Amino acid sequence: MIPRGAALLLGAVTLALTVGCGSAELDAGFDRPDDPLPVDAHNPLIISNDGARDNWQGELAAALASSGQLQLLGIVVNASAIYPSLSDNLSAWNALVNAARASGMGDIPDPLASDSAPLTRPSSGAIDDTTPTTSAGAAFIIDASAHFSQPLLPVVVATGGRLTDLADAYLLDHSVTARVTVVASAGQTTGASISTGWPNGDLDPWATEIVVSKFRYVQVNAYYEQKDDVSSARIAELPQNAFSSWMNSKLNDILALQEAPDQISVAASAFASFPLSVLRASSADATDTPAGTPPTLVAGQSGNFWAITRGDTASSTARFWDALLDPQTFGH
Repeated sequence: MIPRGAALLLGAVTLALTVGCGSAELDAGFDRPDDPLPVDAHNPLIISNDGARDNWQGELAAALASSGQLQLLGIVVNASAIYPSLSDNLSAWNALVNAARASGMGDIPDPLASDSAPLTRPSSGAIDDTTPTTSAGAAFIIDASAHFSQPLLPVVVATGGRLTDLADAYLLDHSVTARVTVVASAGQTTGASISTGWPNGDLDPWATEIVVSKFRYVQVNAYYEQKDDVSSARIAELPQNAFSSWMNSKLNDILALQEAPDQISVAASAFASFPLSVLRASSADATDTPAGTPPTLVAGQSGNFWAITRGDTASSTARFWDALLDPQTFGH
C-alpha cells in the first residue's frame, strides 16, 4: 500500500527535461560537475535506514516534504549489525513521525518495518542464483516505483544502512531497476579508487554487489561534521514544538565526523547544488572481489555509478535550517 501524503507530481516530466542539463556552471565559487546526477528534487523519494537517532536523515526528509520541496513516498526501516533491534528502530522512527505530525507537519508517511537477513552469495557467484528474502521493504519499493516512477523521473531510494531491501527488490522483479535510482551514504573514495564498503556498504556485502551491478547508483562520500547541522547552541532557535523536542533529545546521539552522516543521501537527491565533485564508474570496472567483501570500482568516463566525492555541506545545512524555520513547514 502506498502511504498517505504521496501524490503524483504534475508537470514533472517537463521539469526533468530542463533540470540538470547542459554544461558546468560556476556557482558560489565552485565549478559544478559537467556530468549531472541522474536525480533531483523532482524525483519521488523513499528513505531506507536502520537507526533513527544517530543522524538527521529523517528530519531533513520530513522538513523538505512538509515544506513542499520533495515528495516523500515512504520510510523503510530495517535492522543491521550496528542497530540489530528492528523493534527499537521502528519505535524511534515512529517517534520521529509522531513528533512531526503533532507539530503540524504534513505529507510524512508511516514507517514500514522490513524484517530481512543479509543475503547469501550463491556458490555459483551468479547474482540471479541468489535466494531472495521477500522482505516487506522490497515489496514496497517494487509497488511504489510501479505507481510513482515516470520515464524521466524514477523513484529515488536514499539509504543510510544496508542495501538488502533494494537487492531483494531486484531479485523479485528485475524491472525495478528501470524505475529506481539508488542514492546511498556508503563507502569511501580515494583518488580514482571507489570502495563501496564501510560505512554501510559492508553491512550486507552481497546486497551491495547486486545493487552496484544492477541499479543506477549514486554513492555520496561527502562526509562532514554532522553535529554542526543542529548544535546545542542553535537548538533554541527552532519553533518550540514536539518536533524540536524530538531533535533536542537526539543531540548527544548524533555520530561524529566521518561516521556517515546519512542525511547526505537526501541532500544529494534534493539539492542540485550539493555535488561539487563527481566521479563516474561502471560495475564492469569492479576489481576482483573476494566473497564477503563489497566491490571496489575504478573511476571511468561512463557507467551506472556516480560517486560524489565533495559536497556543498554548508549550503545543505543552511537549507535544512531554512525548512526548519519556515512557518509553512509546520502549517498543515
